[in-house]
Amino acid sequence: MAAGAVVHTFSGSLADVDRGVYEQVSLRVARHPSETDAYMLTRVLAYCLEHTDGIAFSEGLSSTDEPAVIVRDATGRLRAWVEIGAPDAERLHHGSKQAERTVVYTHRDPAKVLALWAGKRIHRSEHIALYSFDPGFIDAAVAVLERRNDITVSVTEGQLYLDLNGVTLSSAVHEHRVG
Repeated sequence: MAAGAVVHTFSGSLADVDRGVYEQVSLRVARHPSETDAYMLTRVLAYCLEHTDGIAFSEGLSSTDEPAVIVRDATGRLRAWVEIGAPDAERLHHGSKQAERTVVYTHRDPAKVLALWAGKRIHRSEHIALYSFDPGFIDAAVAVLERRNDITVSVTEGQLYLDLNGVTLSSAVHEHRVG
């Protein structure tokens, strides 16, 4: 954990009906001083929406060789490279060469994020998905964020339902293709 990091805990449940994933979650998330609450919360949601065996948070901002969320199989082989925010094209290119699957979850305007990558060389860009949420969704969730959080994440038919500390919010999970 980086010096000065603030640790947030998230305890609750995940029910992703679309993928058949039902889990209890208990996450300790270190928010680096240069990381915004919106970025951190997007990391947590990406972890939940990508949840599978072998998923983990990487070393985060202190590690330039790994994405924010990573999925490895039992042999240690990299299966998924999950970026947050608006990574540069070179980073996506690298991630796409490393993992079977590369995705980005953003709390920013997806049109602006896609514009950053337009015309840039990105390996297998046609297979990379950018996921975003309805405008205001992340900001509303950040407004109720605490150091210790009760969380319930439900997904059905592409709709995300988030209960965070007793406040219920919802958003479509929008998919945009990079290439």
